[in-house]
Amino acid sequence: MKELQIKNMVRNSYAKIAMRKGSCCGNTALADDISKGVGYSENELNTIPEGANLGLGCGNPVALATLREGETVLDLGSGAGVDCFLAAERVGKNGKVIGIDMTPEMIKKARENARKGNYGNVEFRLGEIENLPVDDDSVDVVISNCVINLSPDKSKVFLEAFRVLKQGGRLMISDIVLLKELPDFIKDSIEAYVGCVSGATIKNEYIETIKAAGFQEVKIISETSFPIECMANDPTAKAIIEGLKISPEKVKEIASSVVSIKVYGVKLVSVVPHK
Repeated sequence: MKELQIKNMVRNSYAKIAMRKGSCCGNTALADDISKGVGYSENELNTIPEGANLGLGCGNPVALATLREGETVLDLGSGAGVDCFLAAERVGKNGKVIGIDMTPEMIKKARENARKGNYGNVEFRLGEIENLPVDDDSVDVVISNCVINLSPDKSKVFLEAFRVLKQGGRLMISDIVLLKELPDFIKDSIEAYVGCVSGATIKNEYIETIKAAGFQEVKIISETSFPIECMANDPTAKAIIEGLKISPEKVKEIASSVVSIKVYGVKLVSVVPHK
């Protein structure tokens, strides 16, 4: 699949999600249940504006980012703003949160949610995570939740994250990776790419890509199996399963190859990334 084709498919799919009422699944309660299953607390979900949680994440990077008062946080692929709003509570009025998303409809939805919740320390910018509209050495923490796997150029994403972080800045992301290669019919499916599966890479390769960008102290904080419920309830996954006539047994086998990881890294002074 060509890079531009992938980006257009991802953008169009997430635009449709942004314009639907409710969540990715068309059901706010289901989105909350999925989010609780990957690390969000009920209290967190109750504090954010209605419509901010679309049930698209695979973890809760904010919970592990050890955010501090006054810090500047950048969220890669911010969607409707759920992680930005949670981060805003942690950095306080003296801090700042910037959300980046390449889908205009998502940016519009996130800005509406920010107005509803009166989040004066949060802003959303339209842009691609491979080319961040953010200054060099300007943020303290980069977070992301199940988005980098959608990028066809992950090395560029991590180089950009390294660029915008201040010296000593931290990377804390949740994402989907593979324990083994997927069948060709899944890897070649654009729908599967949009559904976060086909774009995922082997776990060790993913970690090495982060290190190659210049990050040090890179480590996996936690690793969990990809919830089969996400594949069973997600409309994109349903379309893949039905369109490719995948048996229930094969679905379980594919799901067993996919894991959600939380990864930490830090930008240190003496490191020069590999171009």
